[in-house]
Amino acid sequence: MNAEEQLDSQAYPAARPLLLVVAGPAGSGKTTLCDRLIHEHPDFNRVITATTRKPREGEIDGVHYHFLDVFQFQQKINRHEFIEWTSVHSANRLYGTLRSSVIAPLLFGKNLILNIDVKGVESFRQMAAANTLIKHSLHTVFIRVDHKKLLERMITRDKDHPEEIALRMATAEAEMLEAPKFDSVIESGTRDEDFASLCSIVQKARARIAA
Repeated sequence: MNAEEQLDSQAYPAARPLLLVVAGPAGSGKTTLCDRLIHEHPDFNRVITATTRKPREGEIDGVHYHFLDVFQFQQKINRHEFIEWTSVHSANRLYGTLRSSVIAPLLFGKNLILNIDVKGVESFRQMAAANTLIKHSLHTVFIRVDHKKLLERMITRDKDHPEEIALRMATAEAEMLEAPKFDSVIESGTRDEDFASLCSIVQKARARIAA
């Protein structure tokens, strides 16, 4: 019986793994938080997502991303192999989370962390409604940043033109409206404060799934 069949039969591993899915607007620091959790808590593993972009120098297929061409990616979409996927900036720049990249590690009792957009989180919620493994493992976290602080962060990054910043801020305001749907919300402060909040959330989520 493969991983997909075990999931469909409502199998559950002896260990109680945690699937932490983190979202927040651009500039919220979600990637930094996830990286720090993996670094300081080695029992957590990053979910390896898939992309059609070319590998950058030093990136390894299957370690940093699953690198696919557009045709391969589309085939997997057609076969419903993704939990969620999206296009970024162009129809040929695709990113997504493969079911196998989440299910197989969970079946082995591995704790996972992933940061995606709010639309992707909704796809995880829908999957959790139908599957015991995801339902018992999933804990969603939203990083909320007040408007002034978020604007300051985007300007300080000095990576985007004013038009791009305005677009990102409009997207952020729409994303903020989704915060009540999440299991936990971090009210963003300093990086250390946000990390302490995330660690506290992890402790509480572990207690819940162990009950």
